[in-house]
Amino acid sequence: MSLAAAAMDTNPTEPRPASATEADLAAARGVLAIESQALDRVAMSLGAAFLAVCDMLEQARGRVVVTGMGKSGHVAVKIAATFASTGTPAQFVHPAEAAHGDLGMITPTDAVLALSNSGETPELQAILVHARRFGIPLAAVVGRAPSTLADTADAALVLPPLREACPMGLAPTSSTTAMLALGDALAVVLLGRRGFSPTAFADLHPGGKLGAKLVRVHQLMHAGTGLPLVHVGTRMDEALLVMTRKRLGCVGVIDDCHALVGIVTDGDLRRHMAHDLLARPIEALMNPGVRTIGPDALAVEAVRIMNEQSITVLFVVADDRPVGAIHLHDCLKAGVA
Repeated sequence: MSLAAAAMDTNPTEPRPASATEADLAAARGVLAIESQALDRVAMSLGAAFLAVCDMLEQARGRVVVTGMGKSGHVAVKIAATFASTGTPAQFVHPAEAAHGDLGMITPTDAVLALSNSGETPELQAILVHARRFGIPLAAVVGRAPSTLADTADAALVLPPLREACPMGLAPTSSTTAMLALGDALAVVLLGRRGFSPTAFADLHPGGKLGAKLVRVHQLMHAGTGLPLVHVGTRMDEALLVMTRKRLGCVGVIDDCHALVGIVTDGDLRRHMAHDLLARPIEALMNPGVRTIGPDALAVEAVRIMNEQSITVLFVVADDRPVGAIHLHDCLKAGVA
């Protein structure tokens, strides 16, 4: 029977035997266990060399140029992206392209972080020579020392002996996981050293779900003429008109110094319904314990407060004065949850 005929005889919808399924799960768990052990060994190996690499990358006046070939190259791309998104300007340079003009991307103000499990990747030679020629700081993440890369680098993170999760011990698995994790460790340490704030993080992540989580209150709040405010002493009939026009389901009460002293909501109107309601002064109904938030707070924090207090609006206060109001519905429309 031909291979094509054999393939046609196979029923692709036939479930795999339970024993085969269990074997698959056992193999997958084994991979994760081996790689977890590898990360533990790498963590225990950190010391002076790690701090030296951190110092070198932090002191770069330009960018951190991350490079590697093959699987190490794919890891290098991710590390460069993580650096760039956490306050350390970085870019990936392909080592094979470097010898054909891309060396111009690496300047004397930069620092190079080169990745190679063997430490003998021939494609890295052009970058290594360029770094030495122009006095560019060179750091390495390498699996073997001594090796060309480890010996050439100013500082090298040498991976401890690791067992690859591949059953043949050939495919880069534990080693690339270790390199990736070391890149994360470097990025987080540099983030802390640079004092990289949540505000700066938000500036670099304006899009997608992550960007929504980093939206600030002032970006969503109602302000100016959209803010429902009345003064102490205002009659409820006038306050009700303001509440209706602003369409936030509440009205804030301010004193002569424009400080927020209370709030009246739709629920308060229902609870105090009486024949003389509209003629009463607003302070007869207002709640003095107004929950507020600052304009620079994250919108997710506003959502948390509103959920905890079972309310739908928070007044935004700066210097003890109301500057806006943020509604739960506006947060949900913006993808903040």
